[in-house]
Amino acid sequence: MRYALIGCGRVSPNHIKAALDNDLEIAAVCDLLPQAMDGLLSGFGLENVKKYTDYKKMLEEVKPELCAIATDSGKHAAIALDCIGAGCNLIIEKPIAMSMADADRIIDAAEKADVKVCACHQNRFNVAVQQTRRAMEAGRFGKLSHGSIQVRWNRGPEYYAQADWRGKWAQDGGTLMNQCIHGIDLLRWMMGGDAVEVYGATRNRFHPYIEGEDVGMAVVKFKSGAVATIEGTVNIFPDDMEGTLSLFGEKGSVKLGGLASNDVDVWQFSSPEADDDAAKITKETAPNVYGNGHSSLYRDVIEAVRDGREPYVSAKAGRDALEIVLAVYKSQKTGLPVRLPLKDFSSADMEGMFGN
Repeated sequence: MRYALIGCGRVSPNHIKAALDNDLEIAAVCDLLPQAMDGLLSGFGLENVKKYTDYKKMLEEVKPELCAIATDSGKHAAIALDCIGAGCNLIIEKPIAMSMADADRIIDAAEKADVKVCACHQNRFNVAVQQTRRAMEAGRFGKLSHGSIQVRWNRGPEYYAQADWRGKWAQDGGTLMNQCIHGIDLLRWMMGGDAVEVYGATRNRFHPYIEGEDVGMAVVKFKSGAVATIEGTVNIFPDDMEGTLSLFGEKGSVKLGGLASNDVDVWQFSSPEADDDAAKITKETAPNVYGNGHSSLYRDVIEAVRDGREPYVSAKAGRDALEIVLAVYKSQKTGLPVRLPLKDFSSADMEGMFGN
């Protein structure tokens, strides 16, 4: 399958490695900075890959069957719509878009063009997450009481100085949109997806040089009656602490810890099963906060394209995670709970919120 990567920044090595792991034909890469492309390709010993600074020209000349979009977040939607128009299947790094309207455009365009679009929420493929999902689908939790996600990381001036779009409302959003959205995706997915109301508060406490929030807290209500909490921050001293997902039901409790919900910290169910001992000791070594899920996500998308089915992490899943983040933002702006579905709201609607 002919593959191209658009955007050769911080997360791009994970995409190239995943493409190689799945025997894709890496036909081209694209970035505005030639040195970014050179550095990425040389790191993998790739010499015969075409390089472009204009992705539209790349689409026209290379005609990739599968593209990954890993640019600054504010460009995801426009590039995605152009790729879909060229008949290209897509993997879009989080967030899928910066507004509900753009997310809906991507979903509608993909359906009309009969191409597959995957939101790159690779943590769904963590071993611990997959074990928990199987338990959830088997009904082992029983009736859910509540759940939570805590993303407690550290990001300082050096991180934000890597690219001028970081921390900007229109191009990136704040910590909930950038760092916490993977955890939010896991939380909503595990809780059944049927969120009906969000009430949140965000602040910028220690990062006056960015526009967005550096800490966000929220309560999410679900149609089932269950509730969940979100805590996302980059204010943890001195380094990344955890990305923890907790789920509590009448017959089971699970806590997934580690930097990216990749370790089983608690695994308790009323009815033990044969695989429980293995689940209890799951500690998945991850080289960084991105985890190990990109290769599995790529494998699923390739199979989805070939089999004519939706990817395991669909564009709709990306929209659902985005909706929670934007609902927290709208709640911060209005001071009121936000009912879902959220018809339209954009990260750019938050401009000026913290006066920076």
